[in-house]
Amino acid sequence: MNRKKFFATWIIVIVSVFLIAGPVSAQAEKIGFIDMKEIIFNSDAGKAAAADFKRAFEKKKAAIQHKENDLKKQKEALDKQRSVLKEEAFKEKEMEYQRQFREYQRLVSDSNEELSARDQQLSGRLIPEIMKIVQSVGDKEGYTLILDVNNPIVVYHSKTNQNLTKRIVSELNKKKGKR
Repeated sequence: MNRKKFFATWIIVIVSVFLIAGPVSAQAEKIGFIDMKEIIFNSDAGKAAAADFKRAFEKKKAAIQHKENDLKKQKEALDKQRSVLKEEAFKEKEMEYQRQFREYQRLVSDSNEELSARDQQLSGRLIPEIMKIVQSVGDKEGYTLILDVNNPIVVYHSKTNQNLTKRIVSELNKKKGKR
């Protein structure tokens, strides 16, 4: 079960418990919310991960653009030679161009897969660290429930509940600074 489905199921169970228990007990509960995307984008660790990803992306992009430029030049030369070359020689050059184009497509596909895996790896290291801090804040401050506002199950959150996003960013930055 992937992480999103696990958390979605967990939140459904928690919300169901509140609905079954009734409004009297839910009024006494302390509920907060976070914005996981904002934590990732604004924390020092998230910014470092984004910079690392951007470097990898730029490297892949440069390789792809180089290959793309080579293909354009090869195609232009092939088009110019079309009327000069014999049919058999032209077909050979065209087949070589097609082979190069397939290599280019594989390069793009492989690069996308590699970048996706890198993104998952970077967030895979960051999210558990964030979740530990969220749990620590929840335990220390007596929260019954802390929700991520980006979770599609959350359709409403009161502005009077505490948004802990900035607090989690601060704690994550402090933790990163200690390393």
